[in-house]
This record gives sequence, C-alpha cells and structure tokens, in this order.
Amino acid sequence: MASANDAGPVRLVRNAPVAVIEIDNPPVNATSQAVRAGLLAAIREVDRDPQISAAVIACAGRTFVAGADIREFGQPPQEPHLPDVINAIEACSKPVVAAVHGTALGGGCEIALACHARVADPGAGFGLPEVKLGLVPGAGGTQRLPRLVGLEAALDLVTSGRTVKAAEALRLGLIDRLSSGDLRRDAMELARELIDQPLRRTGELNVDAMNAEAASEGGADVRRKARGAEAPGRAAELVLLSASLPLQDGMARERETFLELRASRQSAALRHAFFAEREVTRLPGLDSIEPRPVQKIGIVGAGTMGSGIAIAFADAGFDVKVVETGEQALAAGQARITEVYDKQVASGRITAAARDERLRTIGYAVGISSLSDRDLVIEAVFEDLDVKRVLFRDLDAILPPGTVLATNTSYLDINLIAAATSRPADVVGLHFFSPANVMKLLEIVRTDRTAPDVIATGLSLAKRLRKIPVVCRVCDGFVGNRILSRYRLQAEYLLEEGALPHEVDAALEAFGFPMGPFAVSDLAGLDIAWARRKRLAPTRDPRERYVDIADRLCEAGRFGRKTGAGWYRYTGGKRQVDPFVTELVEEASRRRGLTRRSVPAEEIQSRIRAAIVNEACKILDERIVERPLDVDVVMMHGYGYPAWRGGPLFEADTVGLGPILDTVQERAERDGPGWDPADGLVSRAASGATFYP
Repeated sequence: MASANDAGPVRLVRNAPVAVIEIDNPPVNATSQAVRAGLLAAIREVDRDPQISAAVIACAGRTFVAGADIREFGQPPQEPHLPDVINAIEACSKPVVAAVHGTALGGGCEIALACHARVADPGAGFGLPEVKLGLVPGAGGTQRLPRLVGLEAALDLVTSGRTVKAAEALRLGLIDRLSSGDLRRDAMELARELIDQPLRRTGELNVDAMNAEAASEGGADVRRKARGAEAPGRAAELVLLSASLPLQDGMARERETFLELRASRQSAALRHAFFAEREVTRLPGLDSIEPRPVQKIGIVGAGTMGSGIAIAFADAGFDVKVVETGEQALAAGQARITEVYDKQVASGRITAAARDERLRTIGYAVGISSLSDRDLVIEAVFEDLDVKRVLFRDLDAILPPGTVLATNTSYLDINLIAAATSRPADVVGLHFFSPANVMKLLEIVRTDRTAPDVIATGLSLAKRLRKIPVVCRVCDGFVGNRILSRYRLQAEYLLEEGALPHEVDAALEAFGFPMGPFAVSDLAGLDIAWARRKRLAPTRDPRERYVDIADRLCEAGRFGRKTGAGWYRYTGGKRQVDPFVTELVEEASRRRGLTRRSVPAEEIQSRIRAAIVNEACKILDERIVERPLDVDVVMMHGYGYPAWRGGPLFEADTVGLGPILDTVQERAERDGPGWDPADGLVSRAASGATFYP
C-alpha cells in the first residue's frame, strides 16, 4: 500500500517494493538547499526501510531537475552540498533509477549520472552547461560522465555545454532505456529488474585512456575554440583526469577548480550575461500590456534576409507567406529556403519529415495583395527609404486594422517609414541579424508613436522564435550597427596609420571576437555599407576624417565573399591576404600624408574598445536604450563581443576605463583633434560613473 511523506519540495512515496522520490520545486525543480536536504533524507530513508527494495527519482511539473537555483548564485553555499547528496545516491545499497523528462541540466544531469540506471522520455535532454557560466561541473559531472560515455564524447559534452536529446544519450550510453509512453511505470519496471542484482555504480566504472597525443590535441582544440574563455580548457583537463584518478580524487580536483572559477572575473562576466539575457525581455512599463494575437505572418522580399526570416517563423510553427515582385525572384527565394532545409536534413539536424512539414507552412505569391489576412507583415526589401515608404503606404491600404507592420531595416529612420501610413502606432522595427534563422539577437525598434501592445507583441514573438530581444528607439543604425559603424571607422583609421586588415582582424580575434571587422564585412557584403555611405555623403561633415579604402574596393567590384574578393581574396572558401589590398591601403596612407608604423595588437584592441564604449555612452545618454545591459546583450549576441568579458559596459566597470582613457588621451596628444574619438569618452565614462552600480 502506498504512503507518502509530503514535507518540503521532496516527497517519498512508499509503494513497496519500489518507492518514488518526487522532486516538486517549481518552475524547474532547481537544486535549492531544501531540495538537496529533502533528497538526501529520502535516500537515507530508502536505504534503511526494509519495505523498500528500490527507488525511482522523478520530478513533478514540466521538467527533471534543470540546474541550480539561480537565487543562490553568489551566496555562501549551504549544507548539504550537492556532491554529498549525489555521492549518497550512488552509494545507496538499493537500486536507484532516474526517470527523466524535460531537461536534466547541470546538477540535474549529475543526479541522473549517480543513479544506477536511467530511463528517459524520448523528448528529454541532458547537458552539463556550466562552462557557459564560466564554471565546470561541481558535483562529479567531469568524472562520472566519461565513465558512462567515454572520454571523447565526454570532452565534447562538458566543454561545449551542449544539450543532447534522449536518442543521442541512448547511443552514447548516458541512459539505459527510452520510455515507451509511461515514464514512471517504465522506470519502476527497470528498478524491479535491478532488485537483488549487482549494482552498477557509475563511479566504479573504468575509463579507457586516450593516447597522449590525442589527449593533447583534444585539449588544444578545446582551448582554440574557446577563444580566450578559461572554463572549457579547465573542464577538458578534468575530463582527461578521470582516466587516471579514482572517483573521489577526481571529484576533489573538480571541486577545487569549480570554486576557483566561481570566484573568477570570467565567471562573474558570464553570470552577468546570463541574467542580462533574461532581463532584456522585461521592459519597464509593459508588465500589464497584452500582446496582439499573431499566427499568420507575411514577409515581403525573398532575398537572403527575407528567406532567413521566413525559416525562423516556420521553425517556430507560424503560418508564413512570402511575396515578391515577380515570379523569377519568388522562385529564387523558394529555392533558397528549400536549400537551407535540405542542408539541415543532410547534416542530421532535422529529419526529412520535419523539413517537409516546415516547407508546407510556407506559402508563396507574387504581389502584396495576398497578404490581406496576415496578423503581422515584415518587409525585407532593398535598403532604400523611398522604396520602403511606398511599400508601407501600399500595405496600409490592404491590411485590416490591428495588423502589425514591421520593417527589417538596418539603419533607416522608422519614424519616416511609419509616417507613410495612416496607422503609425502599428509600425515597429524588427531588425533580424543575418542569417536570420540562426542569429539569436532581435532589435525591436520603437518609433515615437509605436503602441505599447505592438512592442509587447515584438517581445512575445521573440520568445516564440527563441530570439533574444533588445528594445530600442530610433537612431541611425539603432544600437548594434551604430556602434559597429564607429568602431569600423576606427579600424579603418588604423589601416591608414600602419596596420593591415589581417592584423586588425587577428588582434580582435585574439581579444575574443569570432571574426575581425574586415572578415565580417566580407561576409556581410561590402556593397551594403557602400550604399549607406553614398546615401549619407551629401550630409557628411566636411571636417570629418573619411577613409575611402572600402569605396575603392567596391569600385573594383570587390564586394566580399560573394564575389570572391573584398578585404581578402577567397580561394576554395578560405580567406587569403591579398597584395592588391595591401597596395590600396599603403597608397591611402601616402595620400593622407601619414608615415606608416607598426601598430601593436594591444593598441588595436584598446582603440576599438574605446570606440565601442564611447558610442555606447552616447546611446545611453540619448536614451536609445534604457539600460547598459541592453548594449551588452546587443554586442554579445549580434557582434560577437566575447561573452566571457560580459559585454563592453560590464567590462568597463570590472576591468576599468583606465586603458580606454589613456588611449584617447595619448592619441589626442599625438594626432590632435582629427582622430575620432579624440574628444574623449562622453558623459558616464568621462565622469567616472559606473554602469552597474
């Protein structure tokens, strides 16, 4: 007969011979102190109760234990510590089976690893994402996982922090069975089978060592991919140690490393990034505003951006219709979308059935008249103000009241676009980043008249699309591209003064960016920025220092990767330093009358950082965004600013503004007011105020 102990977030249901230990700590069953204490007490009760022969650890709600309790971040740890709880599970004299649904992440995955067997719902996921917070697993994950799946697979999972679905977990040996439908019943059945059988304790399993060369190469590869982040390399060292150390010795090293990293600047930065990504979704003043219902999406333009946006919405389960001005352009867009899905099938990311289902959700038509039933229409047409204003005027005439009109413009004044309609309150910027179906960042741009429920709709859409949204106001380039334009100018000044494109890129990649600005420019296409420069040329201040090297590349037909040449030449997809560009750069220095000099990487990094922080300060002063964290999130998720630095403004607080101010002062003294930003850092930075008080 079943009986239950209901005290606290963990209850023990005595249903002889197999008891169920249920964790119920909404919303994600995090390993709070109360959960740890309750779980330890339940395991001890299972061990001593003669009526119980085995136990199943399961969770209420929508998920298994999905990690630590974020409310305890930064607080002194309270007993019982998670490693002690997990060791008690593994040491239990009776079989303990994990029944996993939802996600078993971090400490949740470590709990499952310590059980004597694991059954998972087919939709479940497993992962040790601690490296994403600048940490390593702290409760045996680096030591137990290799004992189940081997060193190679464990290196991948622990150092990347990625989540694996149940089917892959089964192939790897991380779990023992997939549930056939009733997870708890299946877990209890396996527990019954294990009664009176020798227990398979994970910590007692052997690990086959890698040869020294393979281990060295594996560790070096992890550090290279980490681009300056410390935790992945430290995690790799711990995983490799599992082959040579007993479990308790390995766990002692793991715990020592965990505590060291927890106190590190990188972990503080990554924790800031973690919380900032969540905070940007909560905009002050919108708490009580309901979003408009949106399911039918219209997309005008089937080019690279329009196609990527269509895929993003189709992946999220929306009804999508893509329109173009002619059959040829429409067919090209449809082929582009199909090609993306075909590549995903070929790589194993999705099944053919999933591809076909998503393709069925996308319709195609010539002309905008077919969009009259849409809840939201997004334009992704040529970056020209007059073209967009005409389009919005025409959409205004056919769309019913309440339809949201969105523009994907990167730079243009959305107030002017909205003014072309009779419903400016319904107009918003939804600035996706290319490729739109991959990049996480979404700038939601509010005009002077955008309705609050339209902004709320943008935030709701971002959540459904699994994007990270940042709400901002209108200015040239909004947040990300405005900052990019300033530090790209600084990079071009460096070219005239003595650096070459590959040297600037190498310095910023050493700083932690995945790509330098010139490689990024080639990837995006030089013609896009060229069109903007030509548009702004009539209003450019004649006193402004202007570098025309990029213009000359465009005049030579070098638009980047898509033409096989830009700042670099591309052969077989690989970028190569091009003597043509070197000569163009050196000739620009001669025309400017500058004597070229060797520019150290440290100067390149500090000057680019100065330009970023300087423009970010101006953006804050103008209230384009409300919070410094908005800038940090944009730069990390849209432009590759290394997350382990926490974003430019968080870093300015933690590392200090001294190096930036020194750089500004030195350059101003040497080159005079022609150097930008020789006028110094504005407002908050100049006054020494902190961004995160």
